[in-house]
Amino acid sequence: MQPLFDFLGSYWWLIFPIGGMAGGWARSWSKASEERHRRKVELLKLRNQLAVHEEANQAEVVSLMAAHDSVNHRWLEYELDVGNLIDFPLMTDVREPLTVAFLRAKKEADGLRPGAPEEISTPARLAEYRAAVHSYELAFDVAGEARRIKDGNFSGPERERLATARKLLRIAEDTAATPAERQTAYKRARKELDGLIVLPEATVAALEGKIAGMLDTRKDPDTDADTDVKFV
Repeated sequence: MQPLFDFLGSYWWLIFPIGGMAGGWARSWSKASEERHRRKVELLKLRNQLAVHEEANQAEVVSLMAAHDSVNHRWLEYELDVGNLIDFPLMTDVREPLTVAFLRAKKEADGLRPGAPEEISTPARLAEYRAAVHSYELAFDVAGEARRIKDGNFSGPERERLATARKLLRIAEDTAATPAERQTAYKRARKELDGLIVLPEATVAALEGKIAGMLDTRKDPDTDADTDVKFV
């Protein structure tokens, strides 16, 4: 140990440059550590901001899908109800510009609708779907003009045919009527509507399914046999 003490005694002045170098290293390390910490904090903040932004986007998508469903439901009240279509025939009339605009907006919104909210992951995609849903809502409200027109574009005889078809459809849906009466009433109603209103396929399918479902298990009291449900 004595030689070491002799060396330190002779070269004690080395303490100052060595101490300065050590201090510089310590300050550099401390500064680098602070920089790393700052970057970690900024990264964490950025991740939190992205998470909050993504959560807000998903909430908006859910809200837009609910608005989309609401308009679809309102539309189905016409598309699946022949009575409503008779009362408001222009709602499915492709010769009516307001109706055409609505059907076009519906097609666009349905085409952009995601299967699940998380499928919309970019601002551009969200903006596109948002615009489509808002246009769909607006088009349906504007098409209300067509609803209010009702049968005003039909002649007197044509309005009488519409009224007759409405009464016949009530019989077709009346569970108190016999199966034969109901099927006959349905066929006559379709004949009255022919050339006046083009019923959407979904409307026809819903009506025939409803009537067929109620007739399927019943027997014709006149024949006391099972009645085949056929619509032509």
